[in-house]
Amino acid sequence: MQTKTVKVPKDFMLGAAVSAWQTEGWDGKKPFQDSYLDLWYKNNKHVWHNGYGPAGATDFYNRYKEDIGYMKEIGLTHFRTSINWSRFLTDYEEAVVDEEYAAYIDRMINELLANGVEPMICLEHYEVPAVLFEKYGGWGSKHVLELFVKYAEKVFERYGDRVKHWFTFNEPVVVQTRVYLDAIRYPFEQNTKKWMQWNHNKVLATARVVQLFRTMQLKEKYGAKIGVILNPEVTYARSTAKHDQEAARMYDLFFNRVFLDPAIKGTYPEELFTLMNKHDITFNYTEDELNMLRENTVDYVGLNLYFPHRVKARSTAWNENTPFHPEFYYEKFDLPGKKMNPYRGWEIYPQIMYDMAMRMKNEYGNIEWFIAENGMGVENEQRFKDEHGQIQDDYRIEFIGQHLDWLLKAVQEGANCKGYMLWAFSDNVSPMNAFKNRYGLVEINLEDNRNRRLKKSAYWYKDLIESRTLVVEDEAVYK
Repeated sequence: MQTKTVKVPKDFMLGAAVSAWQTEGWDGKKPFQDSYLDLWYKNNKHVWHNGYGPAGATDFYNRYKEDIGYMKEIGLTHFRTSINWSRFLTDYEEAVVDEEYAAYIDRMINELLANGVEPMICLEHYEVPAVLFEKYGGWGSKHVLELFVKYAEKVFERYGDRVKHWFTFNEPVVVQTRVYLDAIRYPFEQNTKKWMQWNHNKVLATARVVQLFRTMQLKEKYGAKIGVILNPEVTYARSTAKHDQEAARMYDLFFNRVFLDPAIKGTYPEELFTLMNKHDITFNYTEDELNMLRENTVDYVGLNLYFPHRVKARSTAWNENTPFHPEFYYEKFDLPGKKMNPYRGWEIYPQIMYDMAMRMKNEYGNIEWFIAENGMGVENEQRFKDEHGQIQDDYRIEFIGQHLDWLLKAVQEGANCKGYMLWAFSDNVSPMNAFKNRYGLVEINLEDNRNRRLKKSAYWYKDLIESRTLVVEDEAVYK
């Protein structure tokens, strides 16, 4: 089969990501320091695959030096993770720092830097403290927003001299979509207006923390930048027909532009207010808050892209007896013949990288951005071990290669994309999925004391980083 080679720009980031709650485990955590994810796990453990969750995770809290050694061996230029808000403080109201956990973060950051890996730190990756969720309703509360800003200030004071890449949230739309819009996660409450309030409060929290960041002059003092990590689902209509195109536009408005527009442009789409008012789901806001968004847009954004989202116009009438849901305007479309990852149930369509990159260039001022997550989860990977016990994950190599190919095509055409961060550095716990599907360059062997081993993809990635040359088969050549 024919191949082609693509050069990777010299300063293009090639790293990997995991979050705090998905790797650290509970060792050293105080009983009152549960996050929302810990709360969900404790109250609904049976929905997590084999009952495995954040309690054990990968024990990164104790084994971070070992793992960072693997990062150095692979040659990662950057590593993105989070600080667990629920563990960083012992008093959330007064922002009293837990010195034990803060010292661990200190050591982890220093270890990364000592090994030539640039840390990228997110302030919240679903880790809102459980007590704030139970007492105030989590991100439905403006008071929780104020506490988040206090927390951010403590983090910036502690690590601002060493961390150059900061992010407020990872995938800020996800938790409330699962809990309050689709009601498929604990505590299973369908409340679309509450969903919108969570959305707005997180958008506002990003602007407030950006303002704090600039007040503290972290860019001027240390050359740091601040942004947010979003997960826009690249949305395709079933057809070119007006009704299908409208369905895709509406999905994009409610799930993508609700975060992209205020973070980058400083304003919500005007149509969003019209629709919220029409369906009685308008979030509580003030004009001062809208001014805050206008004046405090992000320096850059990370985008998590895994699969396309396909929709069509509704073919059945909406049940008027149910609360409003954006599906009032669309239905999901199942594309015949699509290429699938059968383990995760997601379509594989690498062109999403190019299409989203062109959108960032053409609609969002060509702001600086990067891929913050992209990867492939596969079940029962041990069946792909060779005689030496190494996982031969050629499927992951192909997946990464084809997505990078489309991304680099966009870069060649002027997209201001600065890098690619693989999800994930290592196998890790995912919500409900636990360790069922594995994403890592590094295997975590649960049957053998969570011991680590590099997969074939790790060595492929290492070669890519060193050579700055991507070799892809002709099936990824652009049609």
